[in-house]
Amino acid sequence: PPVVRLRDNSAMPQSLPLPSPARAARRLAETGRRFYDRGWVLGTSGNFSAVTSRRPLRLVITPSATHKGRRRAREFLTGGETGMPVRGPKAQPSAETLVHLEIVRVRGAAAVLHTHSVWGTILSDLHAADQGLVIEGYEMLKGLAGVHTHAHREWLPILENDQDMPRLASVTRDVLTREPAAHGLLLRGHGLYTWGATIDEAERHVEILE
Repeated sequence: PPVVRLRDNSAMPQSLPLPSPARAARRLAETGRRFYDRGWVLGTSGNFSAVTSRRPLRLVITPSATHKGRRRAREFLTGGETGMPVRGPKAQPSAETLVHLEIVRVRGAAAVLHTHSVWGTILSDLHAADQGLVIEGYEMLKGLAGVHTHAHREWLPILENDQDMPRLASVTRDVLTREPAAHGLLLRGHGLYTWGATIDEAERHVEILE
């Protein structure tokens, strides 16, 4: 069948109501339990965030180095535009908060979810030389926002993993700008990032891509 290219996915609708910090934390805690049960965030892997305000930018995010299947809503942090916490328990936000912030800014996303499944991690290494992974011809692709046919060709960019978070955030911004139709990206030997206009949509995108 002919390959159908997705329209530019870079600008998400921002007219949808944003959740309160308390509701966002509850929803992300529920997401963490479901993802852990599926083997997508084992150990201390993964991180989740949800935007609760655009001006000023505020997002609820998981604390660093914690088990995502056991987090309670009250343990989530609220971060500001620089990634530093402005509210919540005395804990460090996810080390990858700056990456979340770039995805929110470039994509207009309201939620960003990062998983570490065995399959995504292995594929991110196997296809690293191609700098991306193609998924096409699968009926499940119709679960991605804006996709209406299995003939869709989804390109997942693969970025080199980096412990320098400002540099990784900068690379993420450049890749998302260059690939406006992508619904997600992989970090090599690390895992999947995807996002959505709501927490529900971001969670669905994880399910579809995994």
